[in-house]
Amino acid sequence: MNNNEHLNNLRHSAAHLLAAAVLRLWPDTKVTIGPAIENGFYYDFDFATPISESDLPKIEKKMADTLKEWTEFTHRGVTPEEAREIYKDNPYKLELIDEIVAKGEPITLYKAGRFEDLCRGGHTEHPHEDIKAFKLLSIAGAYWRGSEKNKMLTRIYGTAFPTQQELDNYLAMQEEAKKRDHKKLGRELELFIFNETAPGMAYWLPKGLALYNSLYAFARLKYQQFDYQEVATPQINKKELYETSGHWFHYRDDMFLSPMSYIRGESDKVLEGSEVFGVKPMNCPNAMNIFDYKTRSYHDLPLRLAETSVLHRFELSGTLNGLFRTRMFRQDDAHIFMTMAQVKDEFRRIMEMIEEMYAPFGLSYKLRFGTRPEKFMGDSHDWDVAEEMLKEVLIESGAEFFEAPGEGAFYGPKVDIL
Repeated sequence: MNNNEHLNNLRHSAAHLLAAAVLRLWPDTKVTIGPAIENGFYYDFDFATPISESDLPKIEKKMADTLKEWTEFTHRGVTPEEAREIYKDNPYKLELIDEIVAKGEPITLYKAGRFEDLCRGGHTEHPHEDIKAFKLLSIAGAYWRGSEKNKMLTRIYGTAFPTQQELDNYLAMQEEAKKRDHKKLGRELELFIFNETAPGMAYWLPKGLALYNSLYAFARLKYQQFDYQEVATPQINKKELYETSGHWFHYRDDMFLSPMSYIRGESDKVLEGSEVFGVKPMNCPNAMNIFDYKTRSYHDLPLRLAETSVLHRFELSGTLNGLFRTRMFRQDDAHIFMTMAQVKDEFRRIMEMIEEMYAPFGLSYKLRFGTRPEKFMGDSHDWDVAEEMLKEVLIESGAEFFEAPGEGAFYGPKVDIL
């Protein structure tokens, strides 16, 4: 077992320990899921009575008391009927059981001490000895399965390390990071602010906008250097545009939508048959309209169109994080129309442009190569050819990249800059 796997198992075990402690303190709580994550773990709960940050020390103490009984993890397989009987009063676990059954996977329960949980596994073998250093960090709201249509649960975040020294170092680093938090600095340096009347949408102050515009001017110089032509397209479009592009079926839940006709004097009632519009979340469908407005010759290709416009995406409220995750942002975007024979050369130019955009700022990056997802549009052969060409150019470039199977867009493979 490598170090990363050991750390993940340690943190997954700590998530189980958190759930066990919560149930001992609040027996009426419904437990849901609790995975290990990049810097720790979390567990989502449906509490009968709300809790707050002030309860975290009490939960930590109960975790330490509970850990004394945790000598090992054991597991057993159960039938769907047995699992449903065990969790008959927990709708969240019942939903998970149904999904496991639909996939034809085995149902397993893992137990440590008196706590048993529906789980696929991945735990430390000796929890009492291995879980030496843990800390609960914060409480947040989280919709069940990440959907705003579901109930809001209480998510408790924590972290765990093999040694107390590693935990102390991590916590010290987090305290230092808070001092340099861009949301805090943005306000103090009078660059940007956020207001509750527009969640996830920044107000750019005079100093911040000067910086913003300087970056935009730099990007525009690169457009000219790499032979892009700038365009601008509408911010609001009829849903028919997104139906044609496929985004309506794949992306509708992430868009701001509005019927444009209301009954006069009754603004809460939408006129039957009124047109539905969407605020633009991406430039792709509009770029297709520009290409399509006249007959094109192969002599016109490659045609490189650049658009730097404001986009709006209805991100979940729990995911918003300063300028890292917003609902309104400006994207330096491009659409290149080309023949298949031109794909490699154009992608090579994009790789050059990426380096020239990032190098002046001393920013390092790596690339994530997302391949065909389970639900995709288009011809399988075209996907195979596109993926092969992109991968060849990535290898030639010498840039650091890794493959992310199934994480391409629904319309094609993609390379994300991290």
